Amino acid sequence: MTENQRIANLIFGNSVLPTESYEQEYTLRNISDEQRVTRFAPSPTGYLHFGGLFTCFVNSLVAHSSNGIFYLRIEDTDSKREIEGGIKYIIDGLNHFGIIPDEGYTSSDAVKGNYGPYKQSERAHIYHSFAKKLMENGYAYPCFCTEDELSLVRAEQQLNKEKTGYYGKYAKCRELSYEEIKQKLDSGLPYVVRLHSPGSEENKVVFDDMIKGRIEMPENDEDIVILKSDGIPTYHFAHVVDDHLMRTTHIIRGDEWISSVPKHIQMFKLLGFKVPKYAHLSPILKEEDGNKRKLSKRKDPEAAVDYYISQGYPKESVIEYMLTIANSTFEDWRKANKTEDISSFPFNLKKMSVSGALFDINKLNDISKNVISTFSAEKVYNNVLEYARVYDKDLFDLLSKDKEFAVKIFSIDRQNAKPRKDIAKWNEVKDYINYFYDSNFNINLPDNITKENAVNVLSAYKDVFDENDDNQQWFEKIKSICPQINFCPDTKTYKANPELYQGSAGDASTVIRCAVTGRTNSPTLCDIMKVLGKDECINRIDNAIKYLKEV
Repeated sequence: MTENQRIANLIFGNSVLPTESYEQEYTLRNISDEQRVTRFAPSPTGYLHFGGLFTCFVNSLVAHSSNGIFYLRIEDTDSKREIEGGIKYIIDGLNHFGIIPDEGYTSSDAVKGNYGPYKQSERAHIYHSFAKKLMENGYAYPCFCTEDELSLVRAEQQLNKEKTGYYGKYAKCRELSYEEIKQKLDSGLPYVVRLHSPGSEENKVVFDDMIKGRIEMPENDEDIVILKSDGIPTYHFAHVVDDHLMRTTHIIRGDEWISSVPKHIQMFKLLGFKVPKYAHLSPILKEEDGNKRKLSKRKDPEAAVDYYISQGYPKESVIEYMLTIANSTFEDWRKANKTEDISSFPFNLKKMSVSGALFDINKLNDISKNVISTFSAEKVYNNVLEYARVYDKDLFDLLSKDKEFAVKIFSIDRQNAKPRKDIAKWNEVKDYINYFYDSNFNINLPDNITKENAVNVLSAYKDVFDENDDNQQWFEKIKSICPQINFCPDTKTYKANPELYQGSAGDASTVIRCAVTGRTNSPTLCDIMKVLGKDECINRIDNAIKYLKEV
């Protein structure tokens, strides 16, 4: 038995299974070379960030576009920062937008797949096995340095204007003998396990990032911690072991991890693992005062995925918007494929932004209006009802009281050649439909129409009103009453001599719109009046006449 093996047994004992046991348990996946296995691996340390949702979405796209596998792994090794319910927040947020993993956590207490546990805190025995293997091969060792000793090392390096870190001559525990280690253990000294890096900064690591292209960096020479003093692994070590055993083919994550790639590639190779392909996503940026910065948890409410849920953005809208960020070719594809499901879009990692996409809430709103305009009235009703159930009890009660009436409202100007695009999110619906339920509103006339002329329009229209008129019949009747109230039925004639008339047929229709809805702009008025019914419309016109005579 070598001294390294003796040290490994001293640290880990004989209860740790050999790594071969896990290689046999986590067999190679039965997939082709074209199929990709990706993962989203969040830490339950706070709310789900929009950037996290985006990263997860891209991982899902990459896997599913190749008929591969996408799984969700929870990286909960930082127990000090973990928040109560953190896993549920993450999974509920993903599920809300229809991003469902093929393996791993599908809810806070439901897991599926044969490559678990999918929570790192439940995999300590696995990490210890591979840490022991590194130690047996001379690539790991126990380090007993205290925080004070490490601070002194750092101060010396800074004084000498050297790179800070635990490496080379500063790695004081690197060459401890078996006897020295045993003595320290017998004394009860706490320790961490460090990687014994064989690297040198003079050497280069080169890898092809599927988004950034060829990247060349100095080789890792630091003896980084791989197991903390409580036996829990660091992210660097845990993800290498997990991605190998779970047979991840593509690691897709934020580009803040690029600086760590040399450490990760080094550990993959020291453990004899195949190195996965890397793709590092640029951050989502926001423009502020002419400058660009990262979308911030502290400054930007839209950084939290909960924002989109509480505002009532449909999942389809958010997904469409994320695709415009993910691939610049998506918008042209959508124009040419207006009704196609997004799963048909040929997503390509290599067409992602190298520098970072700009977040644009106005663009999201425009996309969402387009998306909602394609929904059936029934789908709009169901979505709004589900939203209102949580966020607006009054709206929920209003809509659930008479589903048939509500669906008729949402049917107006929908599913025709040019549907209206008034609604971007469900929290706008109450204002959009409130005049159907409440006729207690002020009559705000166009500036060029007097109250007296408005009364004349409404009085004349009452005599010809028929709730069964289509849009053309409705407007023809408005033109028919124009001569008797000195309004011009022909737009071209009116524009030529506006001083000869009290207003145009268009002005007359606006007066009627104001009386029935309280607004100067609304969906097709004759359709609104059909939904309200004759009695309600006449009642509103009478109330408007009374109001205009009194004010």
